[in-house]
Amino acid sequence: MCGIAGVVYSSWNDPPPPEILEAMAGAIAHRGPDADGFLSEPGVGLAHRRLSIIDLAYGGQPISNEDGSVQVILNGEIYNYRELRALLEKWGHRFGTRSDTEVLVHLYEERGARLVEHLRGMFAFALWDGRQRKVLLARDRVGLKPLYYRHDSDKIVFGSELKAILAFPGVPREIDPRAVEDFLAFGMVPGPRTIFKDIHKLPPGHLLELSAASWNQQPRQYWALDIAPDPGPTAAEWMEAIRAKLQETVKLHLVSDVPVGAFLSGGVDSSAVVATAAGCGAELTTFSIGFEEQAYSELPYAREVAARYGIRHVEEVVTPDAAALVEELSRYYDEPFADSSALPTYLVSRLASRHVKVVLSGDGGDEAFGGYGRYAHDLKEAKLRGYLPRWLRRGVLGPLSRVWPKADWLPRLLRAKTLLTNLSLDPGSAYANTLSWCRQPLRRRLLAASLTAGLNRYAPEDRIQAHFRGRGDLLDRMIAVDAAVLLPDDFLVKVDRASMAHGLEVRPPLLDHEFLELAARIPSNLKVCRGRTKWIFKEAMRPEIPAGVLDRPKQGFEIPVDAWLRRPLRELFESSVLKGSSHLDGLIDRGVAGKIYRAHLRFWSWRSGPIVISRRKRQRSHSLLWPQEPLCDDHPRMQRSAGRGFSFR
Repeated sequence: MCGIAGVVYSSWNDPPPPEILEAMAGAIAHRGPDADGFLSEPGVGLAHRRLSIIDLAYGGQPISNEDGSVQVILNGEIYNYRELRALLEKWGHRFGTRSDTEVLVHLYEERGARLVEHLRGMFAFALWDGRQRKVLLARDRVGLKPLYYRHDSDKIVFGSELKAILAFPGVPREIDPRAVEDFLAFGMVPGPRTIFKDIHKLPPGHLLELSAASWNQQPRQYWALDIAPDPGPTAAEWMEAIRAKLQETVKLHLVSDVPVGAFLSGGVDSSAVVATAAGCGAELTTFSIGFEEQAYSELPYAREVAARYGIRHVEEVVTPDAAALVEELSRYYDEPFADSSALPTYLVSRLASRHVKVVLSGDGGDEAFGGYGRYAHDLKEAKLRGYLPRWLRRGVLGPLSRVWPKADWLPRLLRAKTLLTNLSLDPGSAYANTLSWCRQPLRRRLLAASLTAGLNRYAPEDRIQAHFRGRGDLLDRMIAVDAAVLLPDDFLVKVDRASMAHGLEVRPPLLDHEFLELAARIPSNLKVCRGRTKWIFKEAMRPEIPAGVLDRPKQGFEIPVDAWLRRPLRELFESSVLKGSSHLDGLIDRGVAGKIYRAHLRFWSWRSGPIVISRRKRQRSHSLLWPQEPLCDDHPRMQRSAGRGFSFR
């Protein structure tokens, strides 16, 4: 796990000045606090910050082939590097290190850009082929590791984070209005767009290959999750396959030359990973955080799992003082980001980094096996929609939904406005509505008039519908949307930035692409069974996880933002969003934001704390982060996000 950055010119230029490469590497020094490395040749400059995990003594980067003609810098881990190395050595390649990174240059010599098809791991890398004057940028299949770039007629500048690109002289910082609306709609900026015009995210499962002769090439996809259910195996056979594959992928993720720990939330997914790792003989230390507000704390369940396997367990209780970290946190995320669980993820990463450099996590189980409550709810909505004639849905329920009062503080089953809206729409539009944090017309009202002038009929929800049109049943398509949009651009961004801020590598075995491909073959009726989410995975893990953990209602990794916005965050919010000069000038309408915030304060004035309807249906607000500035919430009663708010479940 590291940070990479660099520049490649379309023509034969002088070497980039060393101070530029040093500035780019310095901007992401937190990702690799152990060492740095540089390559500067005519027309190309590479910079690397290292977090030493494998081959501690000789694994510095860039790493080259035997004659130095191919150079590579890598952020991530190649878990099957030992098997690949053995094969390459049989083919006559000579290795100078024990690093997983060195496999890339030799595999490139054999397979060219198709080397990515042979890799199993999490990675973003830049490879320079000096003989062909060609650069290859590639990102792992799921999007575990980030890679940003700015490509113009004479150069491509790239880096692990936006701040590395912004450290390059002369890079414009013009805000993209569509990205701002994307943020208000989904709480993040979906790729390939970023908050800045002309800077892009390389999408997951894509590579970009450029040379002087093919400088205008666009990224091309080399992998996509194929959701193709197989009705043949029985439930018992699927459970056995899940257990076997999980054990295999966890073993791969334990490969390290330094001690490995694990996040343990007390939820099903992190418990499954910890239980499997313990069964493989790993000596783990597990890490959890909780809150003084007991309704938000899962510490008792995490302790139960750790005790069952005799694991050393470290935990910390978060107090409202942690809200002071909001400004610090925004520096690491670079662009607007609204998932409030970024803060506890940041804190548990800080806790773990005091003890280890690598941790396993349970990220990905909900996307793989249908674990979000919104899946079961939208399936019920779809069944009801099927009973209603089109004329009734469009001609009666649609208009009725537009005049029905909002009540987002109620459990979702009692929110008639959302129900009426979703029933009036087709399934893809309804799921886009489910995922939207801030809907029209409020969303456009929140934006400054100068910003909306160029948006015309732009609709962020179109991106959701584009991924929803794939094959499969309704659950398959909802999972496809989440795997393509929410997973790489929300959940994995949250974990990557929060952990790398502390020089901590997080490895999620449930997001191994082969494990995901197995899950994609399991029929939907075994994932959501009689309204029970993630049924097949829970049953597969029943022998390993305490029943009290396995059968309790799903609880997101949430924080009491509702209460914090009224007290410890109030001064920060008012001073940075509603008063004085702000980075938000020209982006939001402060008058509308002020009305929303005052309505929030009035709503809570007669309560002693956040609404707790049940552990399953707890009201939650969103913490919205803008670089150096927080933004206001999207509704007076803080619309609950459907299935958000987890980190290492």
